[in-house]
Amino acid sequence: MVFLALSALQIAHATTPASAESLLNPDASPYALRLSGELGALLPVAHSIQFSHDGTDFDYVKDGGQDNLFFVTRLSADLDLGPRHTVTLLYQPLDLRTAALLERDLIVDEGVFAGGSRVDLRYGFSFYRASWLYDLQEEDGRELALGISLQVRNASISFSSWDGSVYRQNNDIGPVPILKLRLRQPLGDRGLWWGAEADGFYAPIKYINGSDSDVVGAILDASGRLGVELSHGIDGFVNLRYLGGGATGTESRHQGPGDGYVSNWLHLSSLTLGFTVR
Repeated sequence: MVFLALSALQIAHATTPASAESLLNPDASPYALRLSGELGALLPVAHSIQFSHDGTDFDYVKDGGQDNLFFVTRLSADLDLGPRHTVTLLYQPLDLRTAALLERDLIVDEGVFAGGSRVDLRYGFSFYRASWLYDLQEEDGRELALGISLQVRNASISFSSWDGSVYRQNNDIGPVPILKLRLRQPLGDRGLWWGAEADGFYAPIKYINGSDSDVVGAILDASGRLGVELSHGIDGFVNLRYLGGGATGTESRHQGPGDGYVSNWLHLSSLTLGFTVR
């Protein structure tokens, strides 16, 4: 699939008149705006969750219907402030909705979903991210940038019995500071390039993991891509991404039901086709 997508992009590159014209930015501007979008398929590789110490350690992939491909999109904007500084804004929607016939009882914060019954599941973990990057390579067409990000999670996780008699929902909004690395390097002289990007952190204490309690948390959003410069300031690329992480701990302000303990870890992979307009 990757080679087919790249072949299509190269054909478009070869059959379209080359142009350095920018669609968004005037010539000689000290600032430059780039807009990017991706769409493709997301595959949950592993995903488990538990609410309360006496709750079920639930496997979404094995028992919750996540053994499937899901449609995924990703939107971002980059503002170059001179040759070295870049501010990036990102929106990553993530809303996995499935249904499952339970093989055994499922306990979520003292709520019991009986084995043999149907349960509707929603795992929503969309996030927003703002980043600042400093490019160590000032040369045009090359980037080796380091920076920091602030990510805001918008989590909504729910379990609902088919008849509506049992329902549990957990919502959470929280900021998370992250370290960032981004690369882009040319491949020959035909407009081809490769790139990589990684945002990640490990936080064992509440002051840096966006929680109101001492929860161990981690995240890694890492990708590699192959792209080609098309005409009129447009790039096309194919992107392979890993998105994973989670948290384990007890919320100090939890008001019930349950005791506030949460363990939530996931590992996702995605393959997307994207375009950047500058």
